[in-house]
Amino acid sequence: MNEDDDRVFKALADPTRRFLLDLLFAREGRTLTELESEVEMTRFGVAKHLKVLEEAGLVVARRSGREKLHFLNPVPIRLIHDRWIDKYTERHVTALVDLKKALEDET
Repeated sequence: MNEDDDRVFKALADPTRRFLLDLLFAREGRTLTELESEVEMTRFGVAKHLKVLEEAGLVVARRSGREKLHFLNPVPIRLIHDRWIDKYTERHVTALVDLKKALEDET
């Protein structure tokens, strides 16, 4: 496993960080203040969580005037999905398709 995968798994392991990602999925371009208002935690705590998410590449921050806006980057999650989930489900799905065909052929 590479270092990028480790960062993504670490970031996704925490329920607060997953919640922050859900918030950004629902509406991107949120400020730290907006995100802080959604969780019971200090501004510093939310900033630390956002830093972990940024280091994992899951959140991208962009300055807009005096504000720093946060955006979801779903690419690392998709790469994890493709690498770790698809390869384990493909065999099972193929087996189910083969079983379905075999049962249909019997009737």
